[in-house]
Amino acid sequence: MSVSNSSGKAIKGRGTAAQPAPRFLHSQKEVTSDGWDLGEEEIRAPQTTVLPESAKTILSWNDSPDIGFDRSLNPYRGCEHGCIYCYARPSHAYMDLSPGLDFETRLFYKKDAAALLEKTLRAPGYRPAMVSLGANTDPYQPIERTHRVTRDLLQVLSAYRHPVGIVSKGAALTGRDMDLLVPMGRQGLAMVAISITSLRNELKRTLEPRTASPAARLKIIRELSDAGVPTMVMVSPIIPFINDSELESILEAAREAGAIAASYILLRLPHEIKQLFRDWLDTHHRLKADHVMSLIRQSRGGRDYDSSFGKRHRGEGAFAELINKRFETSCRRLGFQTAPSRRILLDNSQFRVPLNPLFEQGPQLGLFG
Repeated sequence: MSVSNSSGKAIKGRGTAAQPAPRFLHSQKEVTSDGWDLGEEEIRAPQTTVLPESAKTILSWNDSPDIGFDRSLNPYRGCEHGCIYCYARPSHAYMDLSPGLDFETRLFYKKDAAALLEKTLRAPGYRPAMVSLGANTDPYQPIERTHRVTRDLLQVLSAYRHPVGIVSKGAALTGRDMDLLVPMGRQGLAMVAISITSLRNELKRTLEPRTASPAARLKIIRELSDAGVPTMVMVSPIIPFINDSELESILEAAREAGAIAASYILLRLPHEIKQLFRDWLDTHHRLKADHVMSLIRQSRGGRDYDSSFGKRHRGEGAFAELINKRFETSCRRLGFQTAPSRRILLDNSQFRVPLNPLFEQGPQLGLFG
């Protein structure tokens, strides 16, 4: 059972202190004052718990016309990075857990992910195309250091010469896995998209509390690019009156670091994220809150969010059109890959099924150790 808490108090190192009840759970609690107010004592930060999850399948498929891939891999459910705007937060409701603090502290790893992926790739009739690794939650969040699910998946993809696109803002990306990423990148089998929301550390600390610093993300782009791995910068999300003024400077910094492609997404507020984001505004930007929400609604047909294809990523109206014009102008000036896609194309033709499977006994890689 989850607890609804909109106290407005912040927990150091967490994106939210709120625990909105998951929308599929019928029994709910609401926190109310009993008169014993202990003042402004800091709320104790909860510890992260991580449990195994047994999945039946590993690839998620989509037919969305505004996404440049039809399949994705997600090693983890929930994300300790704690980004308040994360559109994956509502998925925790399927576990009867809160999209608020639970999403950041009650995590799950897919223990059989690599074995399931290999089974999928070996299936008769499978046709390769770029798989997005981390389209929902970050594959390089802190628990990857211990559980190594992302690395296991990359080892399978490398052995099968299967193209992969990685989306992340995690500092660990250029550490242990460069031995896999560099050869795949040079062979046209891997690309990395780094999300940069702001170049200001003070904004990053409240908006994305446990992510890599802006400087560290630019360093990741530089290291990958210098090593021959094609990189893309995602200015995402664009939040009116919070970080939209940084659009050009983020693109410039990423281009200087070596990124060759760029994209952006306007803030999305599906399901429970609406209230979580409003609480965040009230806590950290109270004087701006009304103006921010007004611009969001102007860009979403008068609502907090519009999930329609063609509108959910870019929005509509004067503000959204201005952002798009600024983005296009900057991309032309900086020499980013040109429209219509600006995406980095990978090579599907190298896919091969090894004679012997990597996984004969459970999830431990037999050939790699």
